[in-house]
Amino acid sequence: MIHLIKPNTSATKGFIGSSFGNKIGTALSFGNANFEQEIRRMGPNEEEVKGRICVTGAAGYLASWLVKRLLSSGYHVIGTVRDPGNEKKVAHLWKLEGAKERLTLVKADLMENGSFDDAIMGCQGVFHTASPVIKPSSDPKAEIVKPAVEGTLNVLRSCKKNPDLRRVVLTSSSSTIRIRDDFDPNVPFDESSWSSTELCEMHQIWYSLSKTLAEKAAWEYCNENKIDLVTVLPAFLIGPSLPPDLCSTASDVLGLLKGETKDFQWHGRMGYIHIDDVALAHILVYEHESAKGRFLASSTVVDNDELVSFLSARYPSLPIPKRFEPLNRPHYDFDTAKLESLGMKFKSIQEMFDDCVASLVEQGYLPSVYL
Repeated sequence: MIHLIKPNTSATKGFIGSSFGNKIGTALSFGNANFEQEIRRMGPNEEEVKGRICVTGAAGYLASWLVKRLLSSGYHVIGTVRDPGNEKKVAHLWKLEGAKERLTLVKADLMENGSFDDAIMGCQGVFHTASPVIKPSSDPKAEIVKPAVEGTLNVLRSCKKNPDLRRVVLTSSSSTIRIRDDFDPNVPFDESSWSSTELCEMHQIWYSLSKTLAEKAAWEYCNENKIDLVTVLPAFLIGPSLPPDLCSTASDVLGLLKGETKDFQWHGRMGYIHIDDVALAHILVYEHESAKGRFLASSTVVDNDELVSFLSARYPSLPIPKRFEPLNRPHYDFDTAKLESLGMKFKSIQEMFDDCVASLVEQGYLPSVYL
């Protein structure tokens, strides 16, 4: 049996174990025990009151958490994946509570025009999370930027055909606001800021470029076609991976916990957020009629050296790097007051990494971690 002994924070001692995926969020009412009991008592007609939601790229790192939270909140979820028959890729979704009753997986391809029509038709909400995050091999614009922009427009064209559509929630990124060289480091970034596409291209920050151009294209299309769009701009995601195979984000975190620096070196200073909070934020802005525009989602912004200092103290048995090469980058912070005004409360950096490490231990990626 794998045990992860929780770091001694004050007087609390015990285990962080396999319950990481069933933690109940106290910040919002989604998924609490009483609510889940109520859902079980409801009949199909009452459950349908919550409505139908389409989640693109449903088997992904964030999307899986979003599906989990939507199901626990009583929604019927239509998830798009590239191959619904690939059991290895989708098995974790069928294990989610409520999946057998209220989850449908549909084949769709970001680059295939009309591919999302069937999945989106009849849905009141669409959560577009699918976006390429691969490391480019030869042509980054073709491999990352074009699929992100064209894929987003492809999804939105399907949304336009759906008369039942109420709102689209697009997963963007905090990197769409902070890649700039003309800001005051004493003024925190908020949703009014946009990254410089010229700087992104100059420094070959292809992911940030793809997310910036995709979000701008989405706003232009939705404004022209009168689609109610809200975007969520999460910081770097930390937390348990529901898919058994780690995506590049989760793999980078694993590398850091094993002593590697190459993937985190370029971060310099970065915002971090629990993956569950990002899922909750998506549902929050969808359900709030008054929610408009962009919503920045971040719990904590820290420098690399601050991060590894914290991790080394909290998990002394792990070979956390001692320090990083200094980067000549300006200080910045995030202003998340807009999302917090809707009632959002973020989990701490301690909670997000505790849950992340517990998951990696349970999945066999890390050895048992002791104080």
